[in-house]
Amino acid sequence: MKDGRIVNWDVQSDDPLCTLQETFEKVNPRLGFNIELKFDDNIVYLEEEINHILPAILKVVFECAKDRPIIFSSFQTDAAQLMRKLQSTYPVYFLTNGGTEIYADVRRNSLEEAVKLCLASGMQGIVSEARAVFRFPAAIPKIKEADLSLLTYGTLNNVPEAVYMQHLMGVNGVIVDLVPEITKAISDLIAEPKADMEIVL
Repeated sequence: MKDGRIVNWDVQSDDPLCTLQETFEKVNPRLGFNIELKFDDNIVYLEEEINHILPAILKVVFECAKDRPIIFSSFQTDAAQLMRKLQSTYPVYFLTNGGTEIYADVRRNSLEEAVKLCLASGMQGIVSEARAVFRFPAAIPKIKEADLSLLTYGTLNNVPEAVYMQHLMGVNGVIVDLVPEITKAISDLIAEPKADMEIVL
């Protein structure tokens, strides 16, 4: 746990989860997947360890995904780069806090570094913590100029006005918890007549 406590947890008896294959089989095939490649921030992984994990994931995806829209994403820079090297069928996005937290791997510490990583690796885009695009809005045109897609995640994305502002700023998409509520609120905001809007500087 984050507070240092260690708890015993047996996935089979305490909280059985379905496998990636079962998820493909049970979820409506029209729904796209963002497959996040999760790795522990406190562990330095050897390339061969990552190289052992990713092909197993790809095997399931290639066998089960069919026409389902898929993107891969990861905070782990080496995993994101390797996933891009291993396949070109599905887009790979680099997940970043965009400078809202600092890490030993400098590639994770700013939107600027994320752009460099994506361009060097051939990734298709960035998934940033939403607060970063508000703190560093000048990064958005640079991301667009680099022909990268920009998505955001975070608790701010459950606030319709924050999502609408990102829409106006040029963010391509948002990851939210409250999908129906945010979708309706944003649709309503976009549909409002522009003449009724007042901008106060």
